[in-house]
Amino acid sequence: MNIKTTLLSLLFVLTTAAVSAQAKNAPKSIISTTAIIRKYHDQKELSGMQKGELLELYIERIKVLVKTLPYIALATKPGVTMADLGIPDDNENKKFLDGQAVATTTFLDTTVDFQRKMMPYSDKGNLIAAILFYESTLKSLHEFNDMN
Repeated sequence: MNIKTTLLSLLFVLTTAAVSAQAKNAPKSIISTTAIIRKYHDQKELSGMQKGELLELYIERIKVLVKTLPYIALATKPGVTMADLGIPDDNENKKFLDGQAVATTTFLDTTVDFQRKMMPYSDKGNLIAAILFYESTLKSLHEFNDMN
């Protein structure tokens, strides 16, 4: 029984290592694959929500915008890789892309902390207006994509 457990554990470790090694070599998306909005809302729907729910929507939209807007000259949707755009997938470009991802994460961590501390003091109507504005901006990215 002990041999079976050892062999299964070894097989699990080797399988995990193989999958992990493949993921490191996989092309990375220029726009984070987490930069998506699950649902757009209207004024009436937002008005019926509690401030805490609105704050989460507000933060989610900020994250998507920060992960998308700097790259719209290259891509407007998550999943597009450097190779898709004809950008050499070499170590130098990968390093820049990785550095940008780290900088974006750092910026978002700071921004989200600030939003969670300060936005509860905002007027609910202003929060709703901001969410609708952010959603409008995100929808216009689809139009921007259609122009190209």
